[in-house]
Amino acid sequence: MIKVKICGLFREEDIGYANEANPDFIGFVFAKGKRRVSYGFARKHRGDLKKGIEVVGVFAQAALEEIISLYKGGVIDIAQLHGEESEDYIMELKRACGIPAIKAVSVKTAGCIEKALSSCAEYLLFDGGSGGSGRAFDWKLIGGLDRPYFIAGGIGLENVESACALNPFGIDLSSGAESEGVKDLDKMKEIVRRARSFQFASKPSMS
Repeated sequence: MIKVKICGLFREEDIGYANEANPDFIGFVFAKGKRRVSYGFARKHRGDLKKGIEVVGVFAQAALEEIISLYKGGVIDIAQLHGEESEDYIMELKRACGIPAIKAVSVKTAGCIEKALSSCAEYLLFDGGSGGSGRAFDWKLIGGLDRPYFIAGGIGLENVESACALNPFGIDLSSGAESEGVKDLDKMKEIVRRARSFQFASKPSMS
């Protein structure tokens, strides 16, 4: 089943929106950017999320101790890494607390994807630029990959079904679920609905 991740929640009302839309994952961005939140905001509002929605913390070259503390404190469930984190960094993080990792990859060529496949992270995330840029890459570069990945960058209401058709582990949206720079409840709900309708669409009869 294709998962839906809505990233970049940064207002109190975004938490309520997520509870209504009910994606599989939400993302709190701790890396620099316009959707950045404090650790205090995440700690305060984690408990307001509906049970079953997993929280992804988005980092770039963060100190290991910061991620470990948030994971052990029950604030995040997964670490999404958007910097130049090495394989040793990811392994040390996993040894320290066992947190699952998503390694973000900015896709320019098919070689970027091929190189990333050897990562020890549980998941890869293919994006068209830095996180939250809203830029798509050439989806034709994705072939039949044999490991779980998220697709991100430029996904919105106009192409969510096309993204699902690539059969990723999950789709990841931020600006595509917004209007005028903030999360849009109607868009969030419709994106989740379309993704799940696609997943459970019946195949045409062969008779």
